[in-house]
Amino acid sequence: MYKLFIKPLLFSLNPETAHHFTVKLFSVVLWIPGISHFVKWMYGYKSKTLERRLFGLDFQNPVGLAAGFDKDGKYFKEMSNLGFGFIEIGTVTPRPQEGNPKPRLFRLPKDSALINRMGFNNEGVDALVERLKGFKSDTLIIGGNIGKNKTTPNEKAVDDYEICFKKLFPYVDYFVVNVSSPNTPNLRALQGKEPLTALLQHLQNINLSKEEPKPIFLKIAPDLNESQIDDIVDIVTEVGIAGVIATNTTISREGLSTSKELIASIGNGGLSGYPVKDRSTEVIRYIHKKSQGKIPIIGVGGIANGKDAIEKLRAGAVLVQVYSCFIYEGPAMIKSILKEIEKA
Repeated sequence: MYKLFIKPLLFSLNPETAHHFTVKLFSVVLWIPGISHFVKWMYGYKSKTLERRLFGLDFQNPVGLAAGFDKDGKYFKEMSNLGFGFIEIGTVTPRPQEGNPKPRLFRLPKDSALINRMGFNNEGVDALVERLKGFKSDTLIIGGNIGKNKTTPNEKAVDDYEICFKKLFPYVDYFVVNVSSPNTPNLRALQGKEPLTALLQHLQNINLSKEEPKPIFLKIAPDLNESQIDDIVDIVTEVGIAGVIATNTTISREGLSTSKELIASIGNGGLSGYPVKDRSTEVIRYIHKKSQGKIPIIGVGGIANGKDAIEKLRAGAVLVQVYSCFIYEGPAMIKSILKEIEKA
């Protein structure tokens, strides 16, 4: 039904407009008595073989919703009805910011891909904290993806990450340090060995001072070369954070079916979806081998079906996340992936 009726309607709208319209409508529909139970029955899938105990957390299944879908924590409760084992909120910054000028989100249907240059648009960490207050769940794992404000210089970036970390600490189950978005000027420079070590060590020191520390992950770009990935492996091992999320969007435009003219007209932004699949898996496999399996990896990038998810799990990922292909495939995708993982 999604591909026949809903998707054509949504794809007739501006991508960002379609996103907000869909999640708001879904939120309203779930208020109808009985609909929430029906949606869980239709799209949810539970099995003991899918459960995972990782990082001191109990995941109902290994398939999560990646950051970017619910930047402000407005819809994670609604999205949990679709069978996700965990949901990552953000990227959130200390202060509210509008992000980059619109249009800033583009579809590439021929490639089952998206290009975005959103620019960490969000309502700020205080607004997110207010929405998370009082939320309790024995089944849904919530991650907090944190970043810096556009106007904060890199030499002060650690302060922004600290603010978000401290304010969100009581309300999320794990953290993701996002230094790999291509849409905030000079952000990726923080992936350099010295600034990244200092940032992660600072957050880990705060974390370890807590009575119950929480897992911290580093989200990395797919555009890093082997030497840079080697540095990441060394830093993650040295600092002792929980693991890596591989990968974020790419600035590459290689191998696309979409016309070069259309790509040129869109301009800058991070490419996500199916074209990132192979590179993401390569990075996962490389980190897994380089670290001798000692660095846990959450795999994300181009997962459209169970085969894609299993490929990442076999490459070394312990969990996977979806977003862009979820837009193309629809909500039934999660249940289908879970069934295939169960059989694998």
